[in-house]
Amino acid sequence: MKVETKLRKKAMAGFRQISSAQQRRQRMHEILQNGIEALNAISLELGRQMAEFILYAEREELAGPDYQPSKQGLYKWASEPGSVRIGGQKVTLERPRLRLAGREVALKSYEAMQDAEGFSERLLGQCLAGLSARRYRETVVNAATAFGVSPSAVSERLVEATGQKLKELRERRLDDMAPFAVFIDTVHRGGLAFVVALGLDTSGQKRALGFWEGATENAEVAQMLLADLEARGLKLSAKVLFISDGGKGLAKALRDRYGRKLVLQRCTIHKDRNLQAHLPKKYRPEAHRRFRLALEQNDYKEAEKLLRELEQWLRAINESAADSLLEAFNELLTLHRLKVPALLRKTLHSTNPIESLFSRVRACEKNIKRYRNSKMAHRWLASVLLYAEKSFHAVKGHEHIKEVLVNIELDQATLSTS
Repeated sequence: MKVETKLRKKAMAGFRQISSAQQRRQRMHEILQNGIEALNAISLELGRQMAEFILYAEREELAGPDYQPSKQGLYKWASEPGSVRIGGQKVTLERPRLRLAGREVALKSYEAMQDAEGFSERLLGQCLAGLSARRYRETVVNAATAFGVSPSAVSERLVEATGQKLKELRERRLDDMAPFAVFIDTVHRGGLAFVVALGLDTSGQKRALGFWEGATENAEVAQMLLADLEARGLKLSAKVLFISDGGKGLAKALRDRYGRKLVLQRCTIHKDRNLQAHLPKKYRPEAHRRFRLALEQNDYKEAEKLLRELEQWLRAINESAADSLLEAFNELLTLHRLKVPALLRKTLHSTNPIESLFSRVRACEKNIKRYRNSKMAHRWLASVLLYAEKSFHAVKGHEHIKEVLVNIELDQATLSTS
């Protein structure tokens, strides 16, 4: 990859990172601790990264994409250290270069930024206000336009960057991952349903595995997702723990693959909400208390006993609620049957890890008003999944995973002899 391409991508990635919700929270914490010094630092860093983004966008607009020059003899010529005036201070950055017939071609945006009043504090203030209001795209476009770079050039760069992320996620090999558990759930975006898989390896590290689009969450879409993961090298088997919200399509796809040996944990939070939805309001607190009390038990037989009592209590109030509990009875106690320690069970008893990932998706895409097509939705979802993955850390209780794997082996052996 050419040096200037790497620098351009670095500049764009850096700007997106600093404009993220998580990064802003971290910076705000620094501001509270360090006062005006931290405020000046974030302003200068934001200005520097935005300036680099604008410079590379202008060069791309003039010279065209790599290997497709828009003007004969005009081509990109790496970059060199430069400086601009930001908030009355001189700040160093990477200045992209252009050559035409052996001579340097000046970038108008760079010349404007050289002016002490060019990249003004007022413009920086508008940028910070735009970021705080989550108007990321408008902020970048308006800032670039102020220095003579067309909005279409900025949009094209964003399309290119997100397209690369989609390619990276789709083609990423998974051979090196030893899966312990897979969370699968559906996120709805732009009228489309995306079934997403989040993996947990034997060391307790999470990884975004992939997604598949469908009109609804059905067995065919789930099968295509699983097949795609295996095609990229993920070693799925009946010894992998699956956690889902209880969607019938996904459950059917998994049972078709692994039969009675399937290790499936139903999301207890979804089931709790489902039970309460069946009941009059006056019974809901007690139903919730009984349900949580049963699942907080460490002993399988004790948890089973309390769930049986809950079923009988529900049947006297609402037959449908009792049937709903009975339908998921065994899958609610999968972790108890496998003797998963309480600390690790807190992570595995629900789809919260992947729901948290979906919250990041919604936060990062809140400024998108309309998805023009399915490809755009794919590009942005892939970009956010890979971005969120950088903040993943080992789950609590991961040191117990090896003993749970032994329990799964024993459980599978029992099923084989029965």
